[in-house]
Amino acid sequence: MIPESGRWDYPPAKTVEVVDDFFGTAIADPYRWLEDADDAEVQTWTQAQSDFARAYLDKLAGRNIWTDRLTELWNFPRYSAPNRHGNFLFFTKNDGLQNQPVLYVQPDGEAARVLLDPNTLSADGTIALVDTVPSKDGTLLLYALSDGGSDWRTFKIRDVATGQDVSDVIDNVKFSSASWLPDNSGFFYSTFPKAADDEGENNQNVYHQLYFHQMGTPQHTDEMVYERPDIKGSIFGTWLSDDGKYLVLYVGGDSVSNNRLYYHKLGGSEGFVPLFDALDAAYYFLENGDTTYYIQTTKDAPHTRIIAVDLQKPDELRDLVPEHEDTIAFASVVNQHVVVAYMKDAYHQIRIYDLHGNFVRDVPLPTIGSILGIASEPSDKEFFVTFTSFLYPPTVLRYDFASNTLTPFFPSEAKFDPSDYLTEQVFYASKDGTQVPMFITRKRDLVLNGANPTILYGYGGYNISLTPTYINWLPAFLERGGVYVIANLRGGGEYGEEWHLAGTLERKQNTFDDFIAAAEWLIAQGYTSVAKLAIEGGSNGGLLVAACMLQRPELFGAILCHVPVIDMLRFQHFTAGRYWTPEYGDANSSKEHFEFQVAYSPLHNIQPEKAYPPLLIMTADHDDRVVPMHSKKFAAALQTANPHNLTLLRIDIRAGHGFGKPTAQLIQQRVDVLAFLWDLFGLKDEGLG
Repeated sequence: MIPESGRWDYPPAKTVEVVDDFFGTAIADPYRWLEDADDAEVQTWTQAQSDFARAYLDKLAGRNIWTDRLTELWNFPRYSAPNRHGNFLFFTKNDGLQNQPVLYVQPDGEAARVLLDPNTLSADGTIALVDTVPSKDGTLLLYALSDGGSDWRTFKIRDVATGQDVSDVIDNVKFSSASWLPDNSGFFYSTFPKAADDEGENNQNVYHQLYFHQMGTPQHTDEMVYERPDIKGSIFGTWLSDDGKYLVLYVGGDSVSNNRLYYHKLGGSEGFVPLFDALDAAYYFLENGDTTYYIQTTKDAPHTRIIAVDLQKPDELRDLVPEHEDTIAFASVVNQHVVVAYMKDAYHQIRIYDLHGNFVRDVPLPTIGSILGIASEPSDKEFFVTFTSFLYPPTVLRYDFASNTLTPFFPSEAKFDPSDYLTEQVFYASKDGTQVPMFITRKRDLVLNGANPTILYGYGGYNISLTPTYINWLPAFLERGGVYVIANLRGGGEYGEEWHLAGTLERKQNTFDDFIAAAEWLIAQGYTSVAKLAIEGGSNGGLLVAACMLQRPELFGAILCHVPVIDMLRFQHFTAGRYWTPEYGDANSSKEHFEFQVAYSPLHNIQPEKAYPPLLIMTADHDDRVVPMHSKKFAAALQTANPHNLTLLRIDIRAGHGFGKPTAQLIQQRVDVLAFLWDLFGLKDEGLG
């Protein structure tokens, strides 16, 4: 579909004379005007870009084939692991093609019934249920709604018995859940101060404040109970201990990995008491036994350990579960035991310990894969996990302490037979010799002839680990000879805090080197070739694929870049961007940071008339986490500098960063991606072209 002239007729983007001074270095920003999403000229240009991309994508062959198969693959019931509160089990279920999962409640001895169906709240399915917090006795449900993919939430309260909402509503909540008092009289939540009239959205995400809402009262009367304006970008999270005696406060925001931990005895006159205030490690409250707290921490343990600390002797830290060569991913206290999910080479294992730290048993999982959290309350005699792998659709499993058995609770009904496919884990050497793990999923009889269409996916940031997970669209790709690869790059959490830090700040290039080395290895081993290798990533992963495209354009056949961070010199000025400076740095306040950030910032490393691979940038009009200005400036700069390269800017409407996206939008987006790749790779089969 390359035009005869060899140059694409992109919607033109004007330039403006804007130059910033960074410690004596002048940096031009000719597309600064695209940062104002509300400007009429920006909206006109954005619509033209969207129309250009849609005109290209809609003409691709085989779209109906991909649509039919993906719709079939998506159409099976999917459950969340249930949580028990009082005499009620709460869980979500999507019948298959529902845009949003439906919340169910199951009272003991009764059938499950619908408690809340978010699909009834909007015609297009773009109002999502993003959090649910039942009260301790399960009689009230706090639920959070996101409209159009926004990070801003509205809290509402539902009476579980009647299924009706009460009058309490909390608006404009961001990056917060809630903690109920044991008697259901109110709850704690966090949000940001409202901006003054002359301040815009960009100045609203300054620092969290902790509030208490008394049930039956309007939000404007809520009491602000704690704030830390002295902490840059402070963020709060709370836990209420199972015995109802303590409110535990997580204070983060001014460190790449570490946080403070405080506690408050409910009903006491003393405020929040520092338990860990040195900002020297990560601390997560698991549960307590009276005045003994069980804490998951990286203190003197980069692979994480679990400690016990008595509030009467807070300086004495006792190992409950010592650091292990494998990293603790998460843990939960259940039935007087500590259930620990370990990460071994980027997949999960479960081990159980008693509250004295004695090893009790391993819990064998069905295969190498991932568990998506531990659903339980401390007093339960059971816990639930959702288990998944690349070829193993999500299955809810129930562990019973009495019988020591792990059995299916909600078996999977996916329409996919995995017997003809396999996942293998390999290790390859990065540029500096570091061994990096990588998962490869493919047909068992795949011929390594360099001709296989391949998607290499990566993230490499924020201590987030990429573990084996079922993806609804993946079977359609595998069936047609595709190879799907995930590389576990430095910057993630696969091997603990040291692995994470090795991909941050001035070490961020390690992440890019790891990804480039993965591509080179796949080509060298005959899995694919440059012409049939696509790289894919979103958010921080969008930064990853954009940077790698610019550094090694000759290595890739296509780039799939979702909601990317692109302008590394200005990201901190928009919405949640201020929270990313511990990970990336702050070019405005440090010359050293400016120098290593500008060295890889995708917006500032585009070379005119350079041959870059075809690029599909995917963003959303309501993304208020990584604002669309990143994608817009990148597209404008690339199209202007390199009009002979294909650069498409695909824009979802009434969507955000990705969480809560309706099923219909998810299917449509992947149809665009697969049709885009099949056309670029010159593949024709099963009526696709």
